[in-house]
Amino acid sequence: MLLLGPLLALAAGIAILIKPKLLNYIVAAYLIIVGVVGIFGI
Repeated sequence: MLLLGPLLALAAGIAILIKPKLLNYIVAAYLIIVGVVGIFGI
């Protein structure tokens, strides 16, 4: 589970470079995933 954050950040960074308009969606998805993982301790 330790690799999830860095891998997600890397994938998001690459996607934002390719399509900058995705930034809002990627940030929102990342925050939701981090929140769910934090709450449920997955």
